[in-house]
Amino acid sequence: MHRIIVLDDIAQEGLDLLDAAADVTYDIRKKLPVAELRAALCQYDGAILRSGAKLTAEVLDGNTRLKAIVRAGVGTDNIDKAAATRQGIVVMNTPAGNTVSTAEHAFALMLALSRNVAPAYQGLIEGRWDRGKYMGTQLAGKTVGIVGMGRIGREFATRAMAFDMHVVAYDPFLSEEQAAKLGVARAATIDDLLGTVDYLTVHTPLTDETRGMIGMGHLEKLKPGIRVINAARGGIYEIDALIAGLESGRIAGVALDVYENEPCTDSRLFGMPGVVCTPHLGASTEEAQTQVAVEGVHLLLNYLRTGEIKHAVNVAALDPKMLSELRGFMDVAYRLGLLLSQWHGGGIDSVRLTFRGEIASKATQLLTSSFCVGLLERVLDVNVNIINAEVMLKERGIELSEESHREMSAFASSITVQIAGGGRVATAGATLLGNNMPRLIVLDDYRLEAFLDGYLLLFSHQDVPGIIGRVGTVFGTHGVNIAQMAVGRSSGKPGGEAIGVLNLDGIPNEQSLAEINAVDAIGRVCVVQLPAAGSLPVWLQ
Repeated sequence: MHRIIVLDDIAQEGLDLLDAAADVTYDIRKKLPVAELRAALCQYDGAILRSGAKLTAEVLDGNTRLKAIVRAGVGTDNIDKAAATRQGIVVMNTPAGNTVSTAEHAFALMLALSRNVAPAYQGLIEGRWDRGKYMGTQLAGKTVGIVGMGRIGREFATRAMAFDMHVVAYDPFLSEEQAAKLGVARAATIDDLLGTVDYLTVHTPLTDETRGMIGMGHLEKLKPGIRVINAARGGIYEIDALIAGLESGRIAGVALDVYENEPCTDSRLFGMPGVVCTPHLGASTEEAQTQVAVEGVHLLLNYLRTGEIKHAVNVAALDPKMLSELRGFMDVAYRLGLLLSQWHGGGIDSVRLTFRGEIASKATQLLTSSFCVGLLERVLDVNVNIINAEVMLKERGIELSEESHREMSAFASSITVQIAGGGRVATAGATLLGNNMPRLIVLDDYRLEAFLDGYLLLFSHQDVPGIIGRVGTVFGTHGVNIAQMAVGRSSGKPGGEAIGVLNLDGIPNEQSLAEINAVDAIGRVCVVQLPAAGSLPVWLQ
């Protein structure tokens, strides 16, 4: 008999499923203090919760019984996933249940901004008939920019097009071909959106790339009169910049459903003209709560009964022998994914992995999944791991293929990956020296041997004297230390095209990169961030 603990309110339909399960008993225990929660979790096989309960490392420490945690919803910030993984606990969520509700709420915010719904109603409450004060603007014919074309972004786009709006979208993995199929225009960068759209909505995670997407330095780039919406994650827009934009008239309206620190009941935005805010209501519909409850209970029951894992946000336990055997090359594949996601830098249509040598006879599916994690984890709005990475890749319309060749090349084992899309093809190959020393051996058409860790500067250049010296001089002037260096030639002979890979002790500043870009013989320059040497993701530790 499986025992399940319900830690937060979930829809009755979910509880009905538990009542009907003959092989399950469950208890509802909400708002437990930390010590009681820790003790309680040790008495159950599975737990289901929403955002109220906090499953910290302290709460999970020492738990040898709990097998699975299910979040009835998308966000899992209230669960320490690293701690859960260390304890061998599978963590799953319900990513699709609130998609439509969140997209609808973001659209409702856009409509409310356009027609001044909130202040007009407040005027009536206060006894005023302010019909002439609140002139609105129609959506038809306007251009909306969408950052993030995952499930929610696509639902929003469908609704915007139904309102005869022009849709321009930015997503690192959106290719021109995919954009055309969706009926939207593709922006190459976020900055391309800012100066051209009448409305801007974001449906993306809060990452280093998206934090402060609209900051003080972006205000002059905005189209005058733009209205901005955020029902994704707090912190994507800087509050100071929004206030300055409203006060100057550069921004005509701001609608927020999410905040950097929640609950948020005191913001300088609240009460400003042109602002409408809600207390994180994106998923707060009866339909969404029913869907996530039912889906969450099914996930938990299926795992406890059959071991099926779906929508995992951490990695399930692997066979210890297989993990030990493949850990080094799984790390290599993961690092290749991270490198290529940054080196390619555009929409991706296809991914092809080639395994060569001894590794070709191993469980290459795990290596493919590890690569997909690295390729996706910097840009998606959900946690990516080797359980869900391939599914997420294919859901975005990216074709994935692999091939294996048991004959060796220059190395006993190697992995080569080619990704294509947006008119660009990028290739990288790597191997493993010893048990834990990943090495980059191919980059596009160039053969080399470079350390696959830390901060890398990749730059294409003409193979002429003085280039490496000029780069070293620039970094020396700006206090950037070069730890390692590798150069590859396409032809093997001097005078042609070449590529350089520098391992740096830190991220180079913008001025140093500008000076390197200004060197005539240097082509493309790209800074790539990888884990430090010997550092493994949680799911490989």
